Amino acid sequence: MAKLSRTPVINDFYEQYLRGQDQPAYAKQVSEHYEISTLERLVACGDRMSRRAAVFALGLLSDYGSNSVVGCALNDSDRGVRTLADHSIRTLWIRCGSPAEQKRLIQVVRLNSSQRHDEALNLCNQLIDRAPWLAEGWYQRAVAYYSLGQYHESINDCVQSLELNPYHFGAAAGMGQCYLQLGDRPAALEAFRRALRLNPGLEGVRAQVVYLQRTLKEQQ
Repeated sequence: MAKLSRTPVINDFYEQYLRGQDQPAYAKQVSEHYEISTLERLVACGDRMSRRAAVFALGLLSDYGSNSVVGCALNDSDRGVRTLADHSIRTLWIRCGSPAEQKRLIQVVRLNSSQRHDEALNLCNQLIDRAPWLAEGWYQRAVAYYSLGQYHESINDCVQSLELNPYHFGAAAGMGQCYLQLGDRPAALEAFRRALRLNPGLEGVRAQVVYLQRTLKEQQ
């Protein structure tokens, strides 16, 4: 098993990936040389290239158990690490629970993405009844509720998602959108600020914060 060093071999693997864009090959190389715990340590204390390589690898190889490590990487000093962490953590949120529960989560995401929100809501209800500890189940139901115009219900589910997964910037941003629909701009601003603290790379949310700060200041 590879040891932490000044120039970890994962850096070479990542440079090869950048040249060839072969994700399966990269995942195979990393899995043969590194344990998940070692990748997590590299994300926390490696050099810039190692942090990028490791956080990308966690998105390919790990599960929800790496949520907090990748969540912290959203605030890394390097923009590349932050961008990779954003992509990786979204995949980790789906890799929670049993294989059957993960399959249902994927189905719900696809239903919401296809604007089939009534079907997504029904499937989320079943999933939450069976596995209420799955933060992504609550969030996906919040997405369905929002799209169906049920903003209070969506807020409640976003709150539950954040209680289960304090790194879920999507739930915080979703609360902000709900509060905007309800006309509660101060609450929306607070929710958007929370989302930005979790993930500073949310440019759309940042624009909302700037707009709301200016609007609320003008109303004083």
